[in-house]
Amino acid sequence: MFIKKFVPCIYLYKTFAVRGLDDTTVVETDPIRLVHEYMENGADEIIVFDMSVTDEEHEEALDSIKEIARESEVDVIGGGNVKRMEDIKKLLYAGCAKAILDYDIPSNIEITEEVSLKFGREKLIACFNDPVVISENIELIDKYVSSLILMNPHKIRETISVTGLPFIVQINQVALNKLLEIFAYPSVSGVTGNTINDNVAEIGTLKNLCIENDIPIVSLKSAYTWDMFKLGPDGLVPVVVQDYRTDEVLMVAYMNQEAFENTLLTGKMTYYSRSRNELWIKGETSGHYQYVKCLTADCDMDTILAKVSQIGAACHTGARNCFFNEITKKDYQEPDNPLMVFEQVFDVIKDRKIHPKEGSYTNYLFDKGIDKILKKLGEEATEIVIAAKNPNANEVKYEISDFLYHMMVLMVEKDVSWEDITTELANR
Repeated sequence: MFIKKFVPCIYLYKTFAVRGLDDTTVVETDPIRLVHEYMENGADEIIVFDMSVTDEEHEEALDSIKEIARESEVDVIGGGNVKRMEDIKKLLYAGCAKAILDYDIPSNIEITEEVSLKFGREKLIACFNDPVVISENIELIDKYVSSLILMNPHKIRETISVTGLPFIVQINQVALNKLLEIFAYPSVSGVTGNTINDNVAEIGTLKNLCIENDIPIVSLKSAYTWDMFKLGPDGLVPVVVQDYRTDEVLMVAYMNQEAFENTLLTGKMTYYSRSRNELWIKGETSGHYQYVKCLTADCDMDTILAKVSQIGAACHTGARNCFFNEITKKDYQEPDNPLMVFEQVFDVIKDRKIHPKEGSYTNYLFDKGIDKILKKLGEEATEIVIAAKNPNANEVKYEISDFLYHMMVLMVEKDVSWEDITTELANR
């Protein structure tokens, strides 16, 4: 039996989230708000369908999908408006973990092999209404597609009869208590559609029902059980929390067994408040959630190190982290964290674009436009080549620094982040 996923869907039309593929009633003007709502309530993945009609709308939709993928802590699956391999590439380059081929469109079937060989079978999902199209192309699908999306929930049995691949079912009108019946089918790997969208706040309850009925769901698997930890006299374990990108220490809190198990279940850091004597999910009132990336126990099994993706501020005061009351300090030069330096300079450049400053060279470049930025970038690249021919290595250092600055101006102009770049490099 496949692990079951709760997969809300964003139907993207003219940059708005609408009711469905056949209903353009706007349900949210800012899809990013939906992304955060879905994550906060325990979504396991998010599907985005691009419903654009014109090329201009399609480019706007890709920009929205890129922002959605950047904001989401769970995998984003992108689909819609796929006519050729280039469209799959754009979805994957926008940050989608997987892209959808619509098998109700013959041209999508025709490009399956080419796209799969280019990007990998695990990157492709085929969606369909009638399982007949699957049976007619079963050899192609089994070889080049990793999973499926069934758009017609009345065809579950027929789909199971023609393929053993896992498939997500789009369901727009069904009672919540029927979901367990659907999940009982071994090949069903998830549910999407308005039944999930409209009841996203019930995902936690539904997951608990799945656990009670021995239905496997997405959760973090722990190599250690709670009884393996050495507890303090209060029955708690301290947790040191770090930003997973920068290793910045954000805060220290405590867990009891229930907090530990809820953290594993939800993927959101959950603690035990010693002052209030109650469980608390970080961010539940402020929206500043901490999404788990890694939990590690120390050598004595009496402290946990949590690496997290921090939304907003970690400290209740509004500070980024809780450690700002300096006690004493020697004069020393702190080593620069390369990623933090890049991020800091990038943020300054980005702020200049949003809040122009008179006399700023950065604003001069933005005002002159893309051609001027590219011209300067080309000049700086040439300067690196010239400097590299000279014996003084410092010249190379200076010219590379100039180049990186102008490159970051281009990144801001084209809405490309350092995380986009590092993720792309890591995937190569």
